Amino acid sequence: MRVDLVDSLGSDLTVVNAARVSFNKHRDSWQDSDERLIKYLAEHGHWTPFGHPQMQFRISAPIFVARQLVKHQIGLVWNEVSRRYVDEEPAFYSPMPGYWRGKPENAKQGSSGLLDIPLAMEKRVAQTAIECKHLYQELLEMGIAPEQARMVLPLSMYTEWYWTGSLSAFARVCNLRLSSDAQEETQEIARQLAEHCAKLFPISWKYLVQYNEDKEE
Repeated sequence: MRVDLVDSLGSDLTVVNAARVSFNKHRDSWQDSDERLIKYLAEHGHWTPFGHPQMQFRISAPIFVARQLVKHQIGLVWNEVSRRYVDEEPAFYSPMPGYWRGKPENAKQGSSGLLDIPLAMEKRVAQTAIECKHLYQELLEMGIAPEQARMVLPLSMYTEWYWTGSLSAFARVCNLRLSSDAQEETQEIARQLAEHCAKLFPISWKYLVQYNEDKEE
């Protein structure tokens, strides 16, 4: 799984100036007092100044991960590779050997600790994906439309998408998906997003990820 930064707009100073425009003030350079303002904005839920900086990512992840993340809509735009139009050979995700997780006993979602499964079962999982790929390719060779042939491909298939949005929106994604009860594979995407965001907006990110507690499913 991979998160690549494509483009970005703004800086921590962008947040400061967006907040101070209410008083018709503007700064061309960062001052130490600006961190106190950013901290105040984040603590008190003033999210609009954090909506002005923007980031664009290209992300590669399995479909089952993408379908969790696409639920985040506010402040974000998503454009994804479509197998209605492309038919190159698909790639598939599988946990590393020994990294299968057990079903939790008292929860409707999530997982428990690592679970040992027979090597033969891991091989069956890999073989099933290969068989799905071969069937997909056979359907295409028969002249079946890609938009129909794709239905035999499993959720483990990798997909890619452009994800563009505001600093506040990606902070919200990471606050939710870095939680210990989030699916581990989505946590991996959130960790990579957070690394990029922290480099681009170190002051804002420090306080947004601490104080943004709004939750969604």
